[in-house]
Amino acid sequence: MTGKSTPEAPPCGPEESASASAKVPTAEPSGGAAASGSTGEEQVPTPQGPAPQVPAPPTAPAASKPAPSNADLPGAPLLLAVEDVSDSSVTVSWEPPETLGRLGLQGYVLELRREGASEWVPVNARPVMVTQQTLRNLALGDKFLLRVAAVSSAGAGPAVVLDQPVHIQKIVEAPKIRVPRHLRQTYIRQVGETVNLQIPFQGNPKPKASWTHNGHSLDTQRVSVRTGAQDSILFIRSAQRSDSGCYELTMQLEGLEAKAAINILVIEKPGAPSSLRLLDVWGCNAALEWTPPQDTGNTELLGYTVQKADKKTGQWFTVLERYHPTSCIISDLIGGNSYSFRVFSENLCGLSASAASTKELAHIQKAGNVAKPKGFVERDFSEAPSFTQPLADHTSTPGYSTQLFCSVRASPKPKIIWMKNRVDIQGDPKYRALSEQGVCTLEIRKPSPFDSGVYTCKAVNVLGEASVDCRLEVKASATH
Repeated sequence: MTGKSTPEAPPCGPEESASASAKVPTAEPSGGAAASGSTGEEQVPTPQGPAPQVPAPPTAPAASKPAPSNADLPGAPLLLAVEDVSDSSVTVSWEPPETLGRLGLQGYVLELRREGASEWVPVNARPVMVTQQTLRNLALGDKFLLRVAAVSSAGAGPAVVLDQPVHIQKIVEAPKIRVPRHLRQTYIRQVGETVNLQIPFQGNPKPKASWTHNGHSLDTQRVSVRTGAQDSILFIRSAQRSDSGCYELTMQLEGLEAKAAINILVIEKPGAPSSLRLLDVWGCNAALEWTPPQDTGNTELLGYTVQKADKKTGQWFTVLERYHPTSCIISDLIGGNSYSFRVFSENLCGLSASAASTKELAHIQKAGNVAKPKGFVERDFSEAPSFTQPLADHTSTPGYSTQLFCSVRASPKPKIIWMKNRVDIQGDPKYRALSEQGVCTLEIRKPSPFDSGVYTCKAVNVLGEASVDCRLEVKASATH
C-alpha cells in the first residue's frame, strides 16, 4: 500500500517534544536502530536527556536563514503499511524514499494523531534508521492515524500517512468445538446410568453455548448443562430411553458459530419372545417355533438362548446361544423323559428378564416300545429350500472381519453356494462358509473396499433351489 504525502507538522522545541512523547505509547523498532545507512538491525539506545529538536521544513521563508532546496531534502517514504495489530500493539513498516537528498539520510520520524485531535505527536524522540516500528501499551478502543517522514540534516522531507486509521480492539478468536474421540460414534448407555458429556471448546472472548435435543430445547427437569471457560458439560443423572437421540452443541460468538452433534442411545434388556410352540416330536427330536419380542430394548437383538429341562430333575440346560432364527430342532433327547423348553431373547444389555416357555411337555418314547398302528403312513418331510431368515445389508470397516447370516429350511439337506456379484466364491481363501442346523454363515476375512458388492446365498436340493441377496459396503474409517 503506497501512502499519500502530506505536509510536515511545524517543528517543536525540546520541552514540547518531551511532553508530547509522554502522551503516546511506547515505540519499539522492529529490528533495532543502526548506524547511519543501516536498515534497522541494531538496537536504538534509549535517550537519557531531553530529545533534540527534529528539523522540519519551514512553512514560510525565514528572514535570517534561506529555506533548504528540494535537492537537500529526502523524498517521502514508500509503502507505509500496517503489518500486525493486536489488542495492545500495532506494527507498521515502510520502504526508503526514492531520493535521499544531497546531504544523506539521518533516519525516520514516526508521528501519531488520535481520532478527534488536530496535532501530530512524535512517537520516537529522535530519528531512527529502522523501517519498521512497533507501538506497545495501547489501550482498547484507541483509534489513530500514523505518518512517517525521512529526515536529513537539512530537515524533514514530505510525510506519508496511512490510508486508514488504526483501531485497537479486542481480538476475536472464532469458536471451535473439539469432540472427544469416544463421542464421535453413537454413545450407548443403559437405562438408569448417568450420562456425563464433557465437550471442550475454544474461542475468545468466551462464546455462548446452547444445547438442543433432536432440534428442540432441553428438558431442564431431566438434563442439566454447565458451561465453563473451556468446556460445556451435559449431565443426566438417570438416563431413560426417551433421552436417546441427537444432541447438538452450538457455540456462538459475534456472528460466528460452531456446531457439534453427539448421538446417544439408551438401551435396556429386551422383552421375552412370545408364542413359543412345540410343533412336533419324533424319535429323539423336538421342533420349536416362537415369535420375536415386541420390545427389543431400543437396540437390535443379538439372538436367542434356547434351554431344555427334563421333568425328573427340573434343571435347565442351555441348548443354543445367540441363535438367530425363530425356529429350531432340539435333538439328542433321551428316550423315556419328558421335556419342557424355554427361550430368552438377548441384546447388548444381556438376556431378557423372563422367558417364553412351552405349555405342553415333549414326551420322548423309548426305542422298541413304540407300536406302529396298522396302515401307518410315514410322514414325508421332504421340501424344497426356503429361507426363513434372509440376508441383511451390511456395512463394515476395512481390516475387521465381518460375517453374513441367513437361515434356510430344506429336506434333504441342501447344498449351499455363496456368490459375490453372481460369481461363485467357493474355494477362495478369503472367505469361510459354514452351515449348521440351517444357519448359513459367510465370514469375510479382513475386508477391503474391493470386497464391497452384492453377496448371494443359494440353497439347492433335488426338490428345487432358493437364493437371497444382500449388499456389503466396506467403508474406510474417517481420518481425524
